[in-house]
Amino acid sequence: MHYYPNPASGLDIHEVNVAVEEAFAEYGRGKVQMPPKVYITFEHGDFRTMPAAIPSLSIGGVKIVNVHPGNPPIGLPTVLALTIILNPGTGIPEAILNATALTDLRTGAAGAIASKYLSPKKSVVLGLVGSGLQAQAQVNAISKELTIREIRVWSRDEKNALSFCKKYTNWECTSVPLEKVCDCDILVTTTPSRKPLIQQEWIRDGTHINAIGADAPGKQELDPAILSRARVFVDDPVQAIHSGEINVPIREGLFTADQIAGTIGEIVLGMKGRKNKDELTLFDSTGLAIQDLAIAEIAMKSGNFINLRFP
Repeated sequence: MHYYPNPASGLDIHEVNVAVEEAFAEYGRGKVQMPPKVYITFEHGDFRTMPAAIPSLSIGGVKIVNVHPGNPPIGLPTVLALTIILNPGTGIPEAILNATALTDLRTGAAGAIASKYLSPKKSVVLGLVGSGLQAQAQVNAISKELTIREIRVWSRDEKNALSFCKKYTNWECTSVPLEKVCDCDILVTTTPSRKPLIQQEWIRDGTHINAIGADAPGKQELDPAILSRARVFVDDPVQAIHSGEINVPIREGLFTADQIAGTIGEIVLGMKGRKNKDELTLFDSTGLAIQDLAIAEIAMKSGNFINLRFP
């Protein structure tokens, strides 16, 4: 068995995007096994178990991932993760991967693939709500699929937004008020908010939104009125209803499951998509275990591992 202590090192972001896109396609074809996430809640956070199998890659396994929003002030990442890969034929563990950085990459890839298919333009102004590691992952991945003309970023602490922009000197990047950040072609929300930050009157027609931050029951970043205006696509309906951006509006009777326009798998396969340039579209990303397997399969080819004896 192999242990991969830093499997994200040196991975090609475009290759990650391609692998996640194909995983979405296999999901759309109905050729994966992936039960919904199981949540364990703590006082200050939670952890989830995410099992899956992708037969076309001959890979199966499970990711264990936590979300603790209070970690950064004590020098720890909000998200920490571990992926275990099993041999489909024997069940023997083949690899253990430190999946913390991989989780950021695969979530960034999901936003990039949604943007590739749902963006109204190929050259875009990118608006970011939140300036943490996931915001960085979104910029890095989206820039491989579309041309970014300008980045507008908002953070609760403006110092964080200014620090973020210093990392992206290749683009015009500015810290702007929340309303101004919504004046964009693609809006990406990556906060752990439990009350709406984005008001519907700030969103113009033709915008595409990647709603990334809501990944547990009770979380929401968007005014529910935005959902009523938009064509809402999800990664997985069961997960989205339970813990995605639509979870609170559904519970409060402001949105219904039959208003979901389709899944990212259907979009990649060409079965669903944007109808016109003026349509408001939204991708509700909760994170799929098949994304983790797809990126693990790439990482395991790197050779950056330590041998462990098993059994």
